[in-house]
Amino acid sequence: MSAPDVQLLVDALARPETLPGLRNAQWDLLIRQARRADMLPRIEERCRSAGVWEQLPAQPRLHLESAAVVARRQHRELRWEVRLIADALGSLQIPVALLKGAAYAMSGLAAARGRMMSDVDILVPHETLPEVESALMKRGWVSSAKTEYDDRYYRQWMHELPPMQHFHRQTVIDVHHAILPLTSRTHPSTARLLADARPMPGDDRLLVLSPLDMVLHSASHLFHEGELEQGFRGLVDIDCLLGEFGTQADFWSRLVPRAIELELSRPLFYALRYAKAILGTPIPDAVMEAAAASPGGRTAGPGLALMDAMFQRALLPDHPTTSDFWTPTSRFMLYLRGHWLRMPPWLLAIHLGRKLVTRKKTEEAETA
Repeated sequence: MSAPDVQLLVDALARPETLPGLRNAQWDLLIRQARRADMLPRIEERCRSAGVWEQLPAQPRLHLESAAVVARRQHRELRWEVRLIADALGSLQIPVALLKGAAYAMSGLAAARGRMMSDVDILVPHETLPEVESALMKRGWVSSAKTEYDDRYYRQWMHELPPMQHFHRQTVIDVHHAILPLTSRTHPSTARLLADARPMPGDDRLLVLSPLDMVLHSASHLFHEGELEQGFRGLVDIDCLLGEFGTQADFWSRLVPRAIELELSRPLFYALRYAKAILGTPIPDAVMEAAAASPGGRTAGPGLALMDAMFQRALLPDHPTTSDFWTPTSRFMLYLRGHWLRMPPWLLAIHLGRKLVTRKKTEEAETA
């Protein structure tokens, strides 16, 4: 089974100089796919960087520029929010590391250029959660947990507090004490991540993960979760990080050993495999071989063929033109896989049962 084709979108990101030659029908398809994948601002940024912006037709430029305006506003708001978080937590004298998009933006990385932003994610030691939560509450952030069960679910089993929303600005911060749930089958060490973190450029009150750990966290977030509606964006993040960090001395030789040390060799294997297969990310053969031979790697066989068939569908933009008959099944199977990785079977059964009962009560209340 061959997966749907997404080459037009991939070419727009990798070779923007080809875009002035697109026909109207191709532009229509590209704009629709890119919008669903949150890629319109990235394409706008890459066209400007490649010097072909003025050569694009007027109508596509309107779509691209409109999305880019939204992204630039999100970046301004994020920088302000990060400053306020640093003000709230800076006096605690504890390590606080930005994660994902906030870390990319505040570090000036290529992965942030044209990237849509939403919540701010931070990582702190588990034992500091009470004082971190208290400090944030004093500055206006409150828990968004809707029920007592939701609050207990996060605090007992997950790798983060319930999302905290600012009562005035409505911005959201996710306070992590680990990068995978406590109930997960693997447990990357938060202490090791924070030990290798480095000061955020321009403000040493906050940290960002090391280049190796940024890649591994992005891989774990994408390939350990079951919700892949924004899987293409996550894969593009990984492509950008590898492209930028791959020029650093010893980066490639240290990547797989660091993944093994943090128990993240399986998500790294999948990240490298599908970044190369879908986006054409250049990865040294020796690194691919080392990842395949690592404890979490896979070699050719029916199991890997099945994962290929599922991931090479589920990671594409959630759009009819990048889906086929098998795409919904692939997404559902990987959703179940994500829950399986997050929880032991008995806990998963209790959690899903509780959620079904809650949903039924909500629906009955709405129709009463």
